[in-house]
Amino acid sequence: MSTTSPTDRRLGYALGEEEGEHFWLLGALATIKISADDSGGQYCLIDVEMPAGVGTPWHTHRDEDEWFYVREGAFEVYVGDAHMTLTAGEVAFGPKGIPHTFMGGPGGGKMLVGCGPKFEGLVREIGDPVPEHVLPPPPEGPPDMDVLLPIADKWAYDILGPPGPPPGR
Repeated sequence: MSTTSPTDRRLGYALGEEEGEHFWLLGALATIKISADDSGGQYCLIDVEMPAGVGTPWHTHRDEDEWFYVREGAFEVYVGDAHMTLTAGEVAFGPKGIPHTFMGGPGGGKMLVGCGPKFEGLVREIGDPVPEHVLPPPPEGPPDMDVLLPIADKWAYDILGPPGPPPGR
């Protein structure tokens, strides 16, 4: 698939499955498909490829809703007290202010994540840019919270705990 140059993106463009800006993010591959710049600061669309058992910390978004659409494989998604196992073609919604997390299912998966522009800012600041569409090596341990917490706060996110069932359950 051919794409337009970055200077033409606000006039429309197309990307192939493995095209976009790639970041290694907390053990997953995050590919920015539609940036906040592309949408006039309204939203971003990020394709997440996550190995089995890798997940996001429990967190809330102070200012932005988030939605998840599984393209391939499966994900365990927790929103508030709800636990959902999503497979290809299924969607979940995480309203702002409601704690949530998601993890790659038994074989991992690929999922589109839509959110406001602050999510993209967080990805860019804590992720490691990579030139190719390739999964990162497995994480060596949990993220460094002394680094993650102030960055999350800057982008209006509150980190509440590790991936998995709600803390204390």
